Amino acid sequence: MGNNQIAENNQRLKAKVAVVTGGASGLGLAIAAMMARDGARVIITDIQGDQQQAEKIGVEFIRHDVTDERQWITILDRIDKKYGRLDILVNNAGISGGGTGTNPETTTIDQWRKVQATNSDSVFLGCKYAIDYMRRSGGGSIINMSSIAALVATPFITAYGASKAAVRQLTMSVALHCATTGSKIRCNSVHPGQIRTPMLEKLFVEAADQMTVPVAVAEQRFLERIPLGQFGTPDDIASMVVFLASDEAKHITGAQFVVDGGMQLNG
Repeated sequence: MGNNQIAENNQRLKAKVAVVTGGASGLGLAIAAMMARDGARVIITDIQGDQQQAEKIGVEFIRHDVTDERQWITILDRIDKKYGRLDILVNNAGISGGGTGTNPETTTIDQWRKVQATNSDSVFLGCKYAIDYMRRSGGGSIINMSSIAALVATPFITAYGASKAAVRQLTMSVALHCATTGSKIRCNSVHPGQIRTPMLEKLFVEAADQMTVPVAVAEQRFLERIPLGQFGTPDDIASMVVFLASDEAKHITGAQFVVDGGMQLNG
């Protein structure tokens, strides 16, 4: 492979405009950084973070509460006015909603609604308002961050699992709508397993509390459920997202991509 071909491969998203929600930390930050390295003009949105942090990886930052419909309208319009197009949306923002009392009997309706608003409603809003901008740009790719939790039982984080299952179903509906209306917009879901992020570290603590065991014991029990024997890294997920955002995935829509080290095989 020649140097020119290597350079071309490293610019798979050249000139594309991408929005990554929840981009100030964890998976979102890794996704934004990899997209920027692959040539995209990336805007990360988050309820936390700042422009200085974003500049370190060569992206733009906009403060954004993804549960606020009006903010979605304002922010996408602002991006369209500045860049004249929208090619990629990564609906990544989310919360675990874990802690004590989050099984099907003890989860409160307020806990339930907060998780659904952040993890599911926000994805609906992102898709709803991004579609027209992408259509006018000649097409695009929407990547919705679901979870392995959408595909297995999660009684210890009931609301979270349900919210991520909703994301998977919505993804299929958006994909079919866009395909059959000639929008040239693809929509796929990514389902991370146990990925080393601040959210996972928090889950270890919450699980340890529920099981009344030390955190190290809870962590080991999570690890034992991964056939490949190791936790994933944020870049494992970013690599999948960048592929789905690129033209290499031009014939893929409505699909689910599980990146979990084989965890789903254990049910």
